[in-house]
This record gives sequence, C-alpha cells and structure tokens, in this order.
Amino acid sequence: MKKTKVLNLFTLLWVTAAFNVSIRNLGIFATTSMHMIFFAVVTLAVFYLPIALVTAEMATTFPKMGGIAVWVKEAFGKKIGLLAIWLQWTYMNIAMIAMLYFISASLSFVFAPHLVHNKAYLISMNIILIWLFTFFNLRGLKISTKISQTFFILGILIPAILIIGLGVIYVVQAKPIQIDTTFSVKNYLPDFHLTTLVILIGFMRAFGGIEGSAVHANSVENPKKNYPLAIFFAVTLGFLINILGSMSLAFVIPQKDISLIGGVMHAFSIYFTKYNLKFLIPLLGLLVAIGQMGGFSTWLAGPVKGLLETAKAGELPVFFQKVNKNNMPSNLMIIQAIVISISSTTFLLVSSSINMSFWISVALSMMIYVSMYFLMILSCLSLRYKKPDIQRVFKIPFKNFGLWLVSILGMMTMVFAFVMALIPPNQLEKENSLKYFLILIISVIIVYIIPFLIHRLKKESWFVKSK
Repeated sequence: MKKTKVLNLFTLLWVTAAFNVSIRNLGIFATTSMHMIFFAVVTLAVFYLPIALVTAEMATTFPKMGGIAVWVKEAFGKKIGLLAIWLQWTYMNIAMIAMLYFISASLSFVFAPHLVHNKAYLISMNIILIWLFTFFNLRGLKISTKISQTFFILGILIPAILIIGLGVIYVVQAKPIQIDTTFSVKNYLPDFHLTTLVILIGFMRAFGGIEGSAVHANSVENPKKNYPLAIFFAVTLGFLINILGSMSLAFVIPQKDISLIGGVMHAFSIYFTKYNLKFLIPLLGLLVAIGQMGGFSTWLAGPVKGLLETAKAGELPVFFQKVNKNNMPSNLMIIQAIVISISSTTFLLVSSSINMSFWISVALSMMIYVSMYFLMILSCLSLRYKKPDIQRVFKIPFKNFGLWLVSILGMMTMVFAFVMALIPPNQLEKENSLKYFLILIISVIIVYIIPFLIHRLKKESWFVKSK
C-alpha cells in the first residue's frame, strides 16, 4: 500500500521553520545591545550556514525516514548512528525545558503576570503542556503538522511582525532609544572576554534545529527538490526575525529591565502601555504562547521518529518499536513525556533561581547538540568519499574544496561552542559558577555513556522480533 505524503512544499516550509524559528530568544539577543549584529553575523557564517548546507546535501542524498540517524549510520555504522539520534533526542528533551519556561511565562501574562517567576505555577503548567501535546501527537503526523503550521503563523510570525513594526513606529516617532547606536568599535564589537563570548551559545541555540524535519523524510512530497527550498526558507526567516525582533526589543526596553524568559512579553507590555492598548497584552501573551506550543509540539514528534527507526533496526528493545494505529511511536512518546516532566521539574527545584535553570538547560542542550552536529558534518565529509557515486541533487558548492571549508569551519565551531557552554554567563551569580560547571560536566558524561551501554547490551532478538 502506497504511503500518503503528508508534507507538501507549503507544509514542509512551515514545519521546517517551526523546528528552527522562534521568538523566545529575543530577550537574550536584546541584552547584547548593538553587539547583537556581530554575534548574529558570526553565528550565521560559522554555524547557521554550515549546518544548513550540510543538512541540504544529506537530506537530498538520503531522503529516508530517520534523518541524522540514517546519515550517520551510513557513514559510521549502527553504533554511532544510535549515538547521533540519541544526542538529538536528548537535546530535544533538555531544550524543551527552556521552551516550557517561556510558554508558561507568556501564558502568565494572560491571567496573572506576577506568576512569571513562581516555581509552583511553572511546574504545574509545564506538566499540563507536556501531556496535552503528547496526546495530540499520538493522533498522527497530519494532526502534528497542522498544529505546527497553524501555531507557527499565529504565534510566531504574527507577533514577530508586530514587534518589528512597533519598533519601527517607536523609532519613527523619535522616542528615546534605550541603547547606544552610535557607530563605534566599542558599540559594535564585544570585549571578547570569555564570559561575554558565551552569549554566542544563546545565538547558536536559537539557530539550531534546521535538520529536524528530515526525520519525516518518507512523508514528504518530492524531498530532493523541496528540502533545500524549505531549509533556506527557514534560514532566511529565522535570521530576519531574530535580528530585527531583538533590535526592536532593545530599542524600547531599558537593558536592566530585560528578563531572559519574559523579555518578549515585557516588550509588548511596554509597547501597549505607551499606546494606551494595555488591554491587548493578554491576547499577545496567548499568541506568543501558542507559537511556542507549536514549536514544542513539532519537536515532540520529531527526533522520536528517528529513534523509532533506530529501534526498528534492532538497536533498541521491542518495547520501543511499538507504533499505534496512527503510525506514531506510542511507547517512545509516553517515555519521552515522562522524561521531560521529570527533567523540567528537577531543573526548577535544584536551581536557586529561574535564570540559573534557564541557562543550565541552554548550555547543556547546546553541549549535546553541537556533539551531534559534529558527527553530522563528519558524516557528510566521509560519505562524499565513501559513496561518491550516489546522486546528490544538492551539493555543497565549490566541490571538495567547499566541502572541506564548510566541514572544518563547522566542526571547529562545534568544539568552540562545547567549551564555551561550560563558562557561566555574566547574568548568573558568581557563587553559582561551580555548581553550574559540575551539573553540566556530570550530565553530559551520563548522556554520552548511555547509548554505548545500550549497544553493548543489544540482543539479537531485538531485531528478529521487530521484523
């Protein structure tokens, strides 16, 4: 029976954007003032474009369900393929923590803004969101993609256009700009201290996820043509929204008032108060939360599909290979919901502040994700030589020179990002530095060890029973 192709080009554009584009990082970007231009351009050159180019080549060369799990397995075998998809899935579970904080904080503006830093409220709302969207995703890819597409347009595209537009109006009306925009070296180049450069981690994290939609490859119409279009659409849209949106934020809000998880809603609060439209703040809080819910839902249904393909190849026990009547990995998704519920609650309880929780989740997720990207880039390099005869509809430009340039630049960036994530940012209290470092080191070691333990315990029956 022929599989129905759920993702046409239009749907793929928005689903890919939902994996990659967000407005929840605008608060982080805005704290860097005009330095944001330097950070954004550097991130585009050494992180965003290399990942987009590698993804475009790999997704069109191996348009199979599983994404990075397939690519790395083709290059280095099943064990390293398992490691790659494990890293992507684990990243998703941890990155969801920061996303959940943002959604819950935005929702608080709908009914009770004072709850934005209330741990009991955040934990309760997080649990509701996790299980609600797990239930929706279990109903199938059609439902999942419809949520991603609709929520993205309503909750990310519209608020982004609004915040950028209001920023333009603010400037045109000659109101006081809250940052120094004078063209000078000091204003546009950071001081390059390690604690300042660590903000690059926030920028890289904001631009990560471009490869996410490849896990749905066998549900895409004409993937070899549509994937490159979707990838570069998401790159362009993500860059414009993040830079123009964060600049609008920085122009309007005094630096001392910008909150890492409440920045966007603080911006809307200030905007609408100035224009006597304060009654619209709850509506905007709802829209912003809806947008992030769409991204949250998209990620819940993403890497878990790659993990399912790895399980079906005999790398995980039969229990993890089960799919429901909607062809969704039911057992894996339930376990995923349990893991995110526990981790999001734990991060809040063990950290002395919300910002500490936020930055630990950002740094740890990035350490894991850049490890996965390192493997992905290395796989692309290896496969160009190992399997040169496979048709590549899209190839990184300038033949092997271009491939080596992109690969070396990308892998060096991943190593740099990994090291920088270990350095606590200036926004955290100095006494928390050792705690921050130890949590990250212990956590990332555990994450690396688990897939190798699973592979070592692998049994022949896992593959036989999955047939």
